[in-house]
Amino acid sequence: MESRFAIENRIWNDAESLPRDQLRALQVERLRDCVARVAQVPFYKEAFAREKVTPDAIQSLDDLRRLPFTTKADLREHYPLGFLAVPREKVVRIHGSSGTTGRPTFVAYTKDDLALWSDLCARFLVSGGLRPEHTVHIAFGYGLFTGGFGLHYGVERVGATVVPVSSGNTPRQIMLMQDLGAQVLVSTPSYALQIAEVARAQGLDPRELPLEFAHFGGEPWTQDMGERIERELGLMAFNNYGLSEVIGPGVSGDCAARDGMHIQEDHFIVECLDPDSLEPVAEGEYGELVFTAMTKQAMPIIRYRTRDIAALNASPCPCGRTTVRMSRIVGRTDDMLIIRGVNLFPSQIEEALLRVEGVAPQYQILIERPGALDVVTVRVEMRPEVFSDKMSQMQALRERIDREIQVVAGIHVNVELVEPQSIERTPGKAKRVLDLRNT
Repeated sequence: MESRFAIENRIWNDAESLPRDQLRALQVERLRDCVARVAQVPFYKEAFAREKVTPDAIQSLDDLRRLPFTTKADLREHYPLGFLAVPREKVVRIHGSSGTTGRPTFVAYTKDDLALWSDLCARFLVSGGLRPEHTVHIAFGYGLFTGGFGLHYGVERVGATVVPVSSGNTPRQIMLMQDLGAQVLVSTPSYALQIAEVARAQGLDPRELPLEFAHFGGEPWTQDMGERIERELGLMAFNNYGLSEVIGPGVSGDCAARDGMHIQEDHFIVECLDPDSLEPVAEGEYGELVFTAMTKQAMPIIRYRTRDIAALNASPCPCGRTTVRMSRIVGRTDDMLIIRGVNLFPSQIEEALLRVEGVAPQYQILIERPGALDVVTVRVEMRPEVFSDKMSQMQALRERIDREIQVVAGIHVNVELVEPQSIERTPGKAKRVLDLRNT
């Protein structure tokens, strides 16, 4: 193994190393086909008519700029499946991601979409050390969230053994890792640190677990956090990126060189744009990632604005892949927070509070990471008429607020009730979020 590689360098699919000129020609062909397939989707039909766009108009990748952007708001406006590009009977799976209204944004898959998704996940899993003889412990939740299922079928595609544990009950997870000998962990990075903490509390050195590799997604994580996880669990951590609206996990992933995540450009066209001007930024500069999913059948998407901020690197990679690499996600252009793998918007907190009598529409979200996992505290002002020194009444109010937040946002928070007028008012936009995780 060469010293520039963290592990043995393996490539799952020859398409990952196509010469750039062949890759660009394939992208043009697939983009033209994609435009033809979405032309009857109401949103795109109207947009294409306005811009006089037809499939024949796509002659080069420069013509991508003639196509409309798609946003999460557009998907919500056409809820639930207004972007479907195939007959409903062709749909074999529906997943979803959380939104500001508490309703998910649905995405659909055909049988071929699921096969593609599995193959894309297999690519980054293999590049990150997965072999058929391995056992993989998946600690992602299974459900509408795409993470658990995407990685599950990717592991099976490689031929490795899946232990679909899902999330929660960390002591049991540790027991299963030991008893079944899992060499690979799939989870959020913060949950990996939680596993290490619980193991130590049980008197077990986390490095004695059989884990050798980990594939992390679901939330952003820094290089420093990755190094800490590697030290505490004695494994090698690999990053991957995806989002439900594009396909789920499998959009990009680390290779053996671990110098950026390779984007699967034979299926996704990526742009890195200034979020204000929507003009391309220079290579290596940070901008908003915009993806076009050319080959997905059920719900192809064109120029989807992810709101994720990253940089692109098109220089040759020693691994032999020719696809462009993306950096870690360094931030977002909107106010969405990612808490333990769950998308949380401040507006969801506001929506929940408005359902509870006795609280004012003044609140503050405090996010901390005292240990391995994010802790969210919502400070809520009470109205003067409900302010009381009776502990039972205040506890009942806290519980009502917590229940409503769980219903709307799908996440448990700590609720702190504060006196009327105690949260600072500002003349401009209210400062709703105090994120102290990196301080």
